[in-house]
Amino acid sequence: MTTVALKDVTKVFPDGTVAVDNVSLDVNDGEFMVLLGPSGCGKSTVLRMVAGLEDPTTGAILLDGELANDLPPRDRRIAMVFQDFALYPHMTVGENIGFPLRLSGVDQQPRGERVADVASALGIGDVLARKPSQLSGGQRQRVAMGRAIVRRPGLFLMDEPLSNLDSGLRAELRAEISGLVRELGVSTIYVTHDQAEALTMADRVAIMRKGVLQDVGTPTQVYGRPATLYVAAFLGSPRMNLLEASVYVHLDRYVALNLGEQALYLPWDDIRARAVAHYHGERIVVGMRAEALTPVAPGTPGDVLQGRIRYLEHHGHESLAFLDIGATAILVDDLGGPVTDGEETGGTSRLRRFGHVMQRLTGRSGGGEAPRTEPTTGQGNRTSVLSDPGRHHRRPAELAVRLAPYPAVSAGHPLAISVRMDALHFFDERGDRIDVGWR
Repeated sequence: MTTVALKDVTKVFPDGTVAVDNVSLDVNDGEFMVLLGPSGCGKSTVLRMVAGLEDPTTGAILLDGELANDLPPRDRRIAMVFQDFALYPHMTVGENIGFPLRLSGVDQQPRGERVADVASALGIGDVLARKPSQLSGGQRQRVAMGRAIVRRPGLFLMDEPLSNLDSGLRAELRAEISGLVRELGVSTIYVTHDQAEALTMADRVAIMRKGVLQDVGTPTQVYGRPATLYVAAFLGSPRMNLLEASVYVHLDRYVALNLGEQALYLPWDDIRARAVAHYHGERIVVGMRAEALTPVAPGTPGDVLQGRIRYLEHHGHESLAFLDIGATAILVDDLGGPVTDGEETGGTSRLRRFGHVMQRLTGRSGGGEAPRTEPTTGQGNRTSVLSDPGRHHRRPAELAVRLAPYPAVSAGHPLAISVRMDALHFFDERGDRIDVGWR
């Protein structure tokens, strides 16, 4: 098998576009690593550099500890599965799967046996004589997988292999792919923009934005304790509720988090209270996922927020209520560019403003820095997310809360929600996590 190490890898295209910015990442022997991020974040470029299809501008790529920057693709012991299957239309399924073996000079009889074994394992043993045009999308993807597996490589590289399939088939194939890869014990780098694929398939997830690595960890780590505000907002459905909070410390008692018209109180004996207390008199971002919020009866004691339902979304198995609690939302999006003072109305200007706010949130719009393994405070020259952006970038928070399917409430109804204080997330003005020994 193969280990992969990227050391301070940067890729700048001839037109000046920085596709990958100072990325360092290790993939262990037999590990299933998923590169996750929106379109254009640089994840496929990373994959192509590991494959040898692109040369890094700076930095080193190591395979099994050996420098591979100048190693041709054929000598890297890799197999790649593409988004568009890349099958030869004039060849049969069997010929497509066996093509790498034919190029390697494997004799016809052992080649046929290996093709039959792989096709049987993938459930396509009965279509070996067909052409790709006679197959369904799922079958074609299995053929592409078979062509990669039959080579017995040390490393699988998969570039959004399921994105062209319908949702039901994607769910079926992602279970098959992850099971098969683990059975083979082959190191795998899998690129996707689908967080469901990442969180269900990966041993570890590396999340990217605009060429910069934002966070790396197990699915539980990146979802439960995201390193940055961007990661917190990117993962989860519905998105994490992100609210602006003013911090006031009552020494040896609690830390008050003022959310506009209401407040939550972090007990002093909570280990996170000391870290948050450093921001006394300042503003931070408080994140809370829908699963941390529970509807309760009015007047219930404890950490309770009062709100009024703005609107409901019915999803069959549950409903989502969006509450106005008098707080200010922090907007996170990957769209658009900077906003100008005159852009106040219209769909296009709103998209641009969202993009501008995202740049303010993370400060990682250009030559950003790799995420730190420990949070820091007050250093660096990134723009504050909480410096007053003016009314064009602010809106009332719409707190997402899970309810039973088709509840007996509607828009305009008041609702009280209990907040699990141990499930809150705290981020500083630069979008970095505030926590003690957080990972």
